[in-house]
Amino acid sequence: MRLDDAAHGNSSPGLFSGARLDQREFHRRYEATPPECKAELIDGVVFVHGRITSRHGSCHSTAIFWLGCYVLETPGVTPLDNVTVLMGPRSEPQPDAVLIVTPQFGGRTSVESGYVRGTPELVLEVSDSTRHLDLGPKLADFARAGVSEYVVRAFDPDEVRWFRNVGGTLTRVAPDGDGLYRSTIFPGLWLDPAALVSEDLLRLRDVVELGTRSPEHAAFVATLAARREELRGGDAG
Repeated sequence: MRLDDAAHGNSSPGLFSGARLDQREFHRRYEATPPECKAELIDGVVFVHGRITSRHGSCHSTAIFWLGCYVLETPGVTPLDNVTVLMGPRSEPQPDAVLIVTPQFGGRTSVESGYVRGTPELVLEVSDSTRHLDLGPKLADFARAGVSEYVVRAFDPDEVRWFRNVGGTLTRVAPDGDGLYRSTIFPGLWLDPAALVSEDLLRLRDVVELGTRSPEHAAFVATLAARREELRGGDAG
């Protein structure tokens, strides 16, 4: 698949899947493409994506809902939907969703010319036609960049895979004994994988509400608030 800039009156070369570029050159070419086009750079390799299916779109909105339920109870944390991430010299992915601690609360990303710069704490992908990419090259690239947790809702077969960064490797983890996943980087972010697969919004909300009532979540919120005050004091000084 190719994004041919010349056809749209641009002088820069087009983007096509399999091209090998560094992040700076990829970004220059990507900026020249029409806004509806989607491409990513994963470890120096370009991937151009096609149309989005209805099942992908439906699950994507469900995943954003799940993250949104957590954010309502967690000041200083925000989800970003389908955002370009300037992640490194060979990487510029555009994940379905990321969850970050905002810069004002001590997060490790920043905003640069409207894009996210740095490594998000948590990345989520909905893998419909991109299963091989999301569970292969992207998994390795996110690990190299230091993503703390990676959640993949995959199709064919329907499943949720949760990965946690252990020693620089994103290692798949199993749900806890009650069948729930519990984030370690975002305490209180709990997930019933069956509810994500079935798109059971009420169950997703209820499980997140349980998580955000936990002592771990309360301690995390307090830590974020303290970081914000510390950063404010530094700015004032």
